[in-house]
Amino acid sequence: MTARTTYLDQGVGAAMSALSAAAKQGLGDPALAELVMIRASQINACAFCLDMHAEIALKNGESARRIALLNAWEEAGDLFTARERAALALTEAVTVLTDGFVPDEVYEEAAAHFDEAHLAHLIGLITVINGWNRLMVSRRVEPGARPW
Repeated sequence: MTARTTYLDQGVGAAMSALSAAAKQGLGDPALAELVMIRASQINACAFCLDMHAEIALKNGESARRIALLNAWEEAGDLFTARERAALALTEAVTVLTDGFVPDEVYEEAAAHFDEAHLAHLIGLITVINGWNRLMVSRRVEPGARPW
């Protein structure tokens, strides 16, 4: 894989960064935010974002075991809480829209674990990490690069 460009308009980058920060802050759970961003990045095969968010998660105390098993969270038993599993299921449903709309049961399960404001921020976070993934994958930005 050869990087196509590392250029990112500062206005776009600043806007995306502000949206990321607002969604993370509103969610109020930095550890869960990183898990969500890692899971979406796994689905989208975004090496840049996977590298960055795994590193952040580890620095913030997340276990290497949970990060390694995130791709198989449904099979990981009690390693992830019911709240985390609801957020991860919603992450997958919002990320993979080619299967149709977000199923009602997935949304309702997330709504059972998050109040309206936190759920809105969770959906915002899922949306913005998917945007970041697309920005990085389309430009083939490699892990560890400084794309701006």
